[in-house]
Amino acid sequence: MSETLQLPAETRDRAGKGASRALRREGRVPAVVYGGNEEPLAVHVEEKLLRKQLGTGHFFNSVVDVVVGGKTVRTLPKDVAFHPVSDRPLHVDFLRVSKDSKIHVNVPVVFANEEASPGLKRGGVLNIVRHELDLVCASDNIPEEIAIDVTGFDVGDSIHISHVKLPSGVESAITDRDFTIATIIAPSGMRSEVGDNAKTEGEGE
Repeated sequence: MSETLQLPAETRDRAGKGASRALRREGRVPAVVYGGNEEPLAVHVEEKLLRKQLGTGHFFNSVVDVVVGGKTVRTLPKDVAFHPVSDRPLHVDFLRVSKDSKIHVNVPVVFANEEASPGLKRGGVLNIVRHELDLVCASDNIPEEIAIDVTGFDVGDSIHISHVKLPSGVESAITDRDFTIATIIAPSGMRSEVGDNAKTEGEGE
């Protein structure tokens, strides 16, 4: 399960571009906490700590406890705006979530037991179509990653969402089709060899 991050924040008294620029000069990043049938809350957070949490690689599928004025607001990061040149974070949107609320998250996939895949053992290449899965789960049950077992898969096989064992309480957000997550394709040497053989057979006919 993905860990809960904590981010201290302070309320913003002034809105507008000028106030936001002044905050950024002080090493702060403007942010807003919205949703949960409450008024949006304008805050600012420390840029250095935000960058550190963004660097974890799982910021967007972690619950972030925004601590402001001695109160902890349970949130899910929804968007971060970055400067197009310097890549500095300019603004963050946080969505309020309750402990048992169902949320949409994008969770990275990893592949296990590659040594037990006949196709990969023969030199096949794992062609990843989806690096993340769009999942629905409770906010206190967000998987850090989804491990996909490739045991038994051969060259030409596709791995679909139906092959994946999701954790209890976690469902795919896409339910109308059995979409492909990865395929095992022949290495270029094997493909050209197959092509040459086909040409030879054709010439002999």
